[in-house]
Amino acid sequence: MSAQDRVIPSAEGIAASVRATKSKGLPPVHLWNPPFCGDLDMRIARDGTWFYLGTPIGRAPLVKLFSSILRKDGDKYFLVTPVEKVGITVDDAPFVATDFEAVGEGEAQVLTFTTHVGDTAVAGPEHPIRVERDAETGEPSPYVLVRANLEALIDRKSFYRLVECGAHHMLDGQSWFGVWSDGAFFPIIPSDELPD
Repeated sequence: MSAQDRVIPSAEGIAASVRATKSKGLPPVHLWNPPFCGDLDMRIARDGTWFYLGTPIGRAPLVKLFSSILRKDGDKYFLVTPVEKVGITVDDAPFVATDFEAVGEGEAQVLTFTTHVGDTAVAGPEHPIRVERDAETGEPSPYVLVRANLEALIDRKSFYRLVECGAHHMLDGQSWFGVWSDGAFFPIIPSDELPD
C-alpha cells in the first residue's frame, strides 16, 4: 500500500462507515475481520464517558453508535467496521449499568440491567454478575456481562439496590451473600465477612 493510498483512521470516518452499513440492531462485529489500522486516540473512562482526542464526546447518539461496534479481543478493545479495526483505551469496563429492574423473589428473581448507552442484559448464566474486591480496601467493583466479552460496571446506586435484593446461599461448602437472577446465584461476599 503506498503512502497515498493509506487511510488514517478517524472517529468521523469510522462513524460514516458504520452509518453506511445501515444494519438494524447491533452490527455483526464478531463476523468482521478487517485489517488493524492502528490505535485511535479514543478512551472510555471508568464512569462511561467517551473521549476523543482528549475531549468528551457530548453527543449521546454518537457514543451509542461507537458502542455498537465495540469488540474485545483478548485484553484489548477495538472499534470494528467491515473495512477497519482500530484500538481504543478502556479504563475499566466499556459500559456502566445505571439501573436495573428486579422481578420476582429468591431463586425466581430476574434482574434486568440497563446501561448508559441503552443496552439491556438479563443477569443469568449467559450474562453473569461478578464482583472484584480491592485487595487493600475491600471496596467492591461489581460487573455484569452485557454482550460478547463486554462488561458493564454496575454503578454505586444500583449496587446498593442490588444488595437489598441479596440473600445467603451455600456455595462449595461456604455461605455466601449474593443475588439470584434467572436461576443462577452470583456471590458478592462471604457471609462471615459481612459487616454487622
